[in-house]
Amino acid sequence: MKFYRLLFIITISTVFISCSKSDSGTAVVSPAAITTADVAYGTDAQQKMDIYLPANRSITTTKVLILIHGGGWTSGDKTDFNTSMDTLKSRLPGYAIFNLNYRLATLPATNVFPAQELDTKAAIEFIYNNRATYLVSDKFVLLGTSAGGHLALLHAYKYHAPVNIKAVVDFFGPTDMVDMYNNPGSYPAIGIAALLSGTPTTNLTLYQQSSPLTFTNATSCPTIILQGGADPLVNPTTQSLALKNKLITAGVVNQYVFYPTGGHGNWDIPTYTDAYSKIQAFLTINVP
Repeated sequence: MKFYRLLFIITISTVFISCSKSDSGTAVVSPAAITTADVAYGTDAQQKMDIYLPANRSITTTKVLILIHGGGWTSGDKTDFNTSMDTLKSRLPGYAIFNLNYRLATLPATNVFPAQELDTKAAIEFIYNNRATYLVSDKFVLLGTSAGGHLALLHAYKYHAPVNIKAVVDFFGPTDMVDMYNNPGSYPAIGIAALLSGTPTTNLTLYQQSSPLTFTNATSCPTIILQGGADPLVNPTTQSLALKNKLITAGVVNQYVFYPTGGHGNWDIPTYTDAYSKIQAFLTINVP
């Protein structure tokens, strides 16, 4: 589901000024904020990102927030975050924000999974490899909604090179793809089967390799989970609560934020205000 019902409608100011370097070629603090749209991290037209670099950033102090939109792996766009960008900037001042697009699946045959997983990985590696250019540190945080929450969790738990993700913000992301097929709610099982090129019976390995729960262990990063109790797409008990319980068992720092009447992203402003307050506090503590 698109994340268009977030908090405030904003106007983003853009300043294009080159990053500065010392005479020795060593990157130094950049005093200017820079916003750049549609930066390619791959050759496909959908492999692009918008970049919001704060003023006074440096490779030692500037943390990175990577946004991954939802849309059932088949729709959605990085612009879904536009209405929350001002909130993110004000709540997390000093963070560099990278807002990703990725290849969308056109079922049943085009860009099926793991295309979205691989694009997330490629984008994160692109950002990491260009830290000196952007003047950002290796303190990466992932924030995803719905399918984007799934991709954020999967990458953070599954991949530990070239960078370990420091924390994940998960807005109602699926965590167990076998359960998504067996208990699909309003997301049809046939759609999951098309996305994952089969059923759990015919393609169990891909279901397991696509599930964040498979990779949840003591090395997993701090995670905050935000879930609505009336979510018709992502089952609160078998998806988000199952992740919380496994994180607790593994001894991983986590916070489970449950909104009993919340649906799948169509939350009211007070709910989102509370959610962002909790995200801000969680990241302040766990990503120093």
